[in-house]
Amino acid sequence: MKPSIFIDTDVVLDFLIDREPFSSFASIIFTQSEENNIKIYISPLTISNSYYILRKLGSHNKVIESLQKLLTITTITSISKKDVVLALNSKFNDLEDALQHFSAISHAKVDVILTRNIKDYKNSEVPVMTPETYLKTRYISPSA
Repeated sequence: MKPSIFIDTDVVLDFLIDREPFSSFASIIFTQSEENNIKIYISPLTISNSYYILRKLGSHNKVIESLQKLLTITTITSISKKDVVLALNSKFNDLEDALQHFSAISHAKVDVILTRNIKDYKNSEVPVMTPETYLKTRYISPSA
């Protein structure tokens, strides 16, 4: 069974904006999804936050095109009222990260959450790691 991975917004932005040195690891992970070796989940918040950041760098049409391409290799989770309540009552210091977390575990049953902000997910119920660590410790070689 292929791994189910939830990707935090920072990793998506690394990939879409080509933020070095992080984009190379993000690119490998998204390529693995394109090749159907892993299943990537993102939340609706990631789309919204990515649009907000990307729109500062490009036109509406180009940003929409990038996000539409992203949707071809990812699955969008839901955020329910229950997730919001859990996030509001959680020990997470950042509400957005709490919403991402509860969306991931409630609607995707993910094996791992990938983010560059590990400390923000210290209360996660599933393993959390950076894309680089994931690639080094799992079955995917960073040089792939």
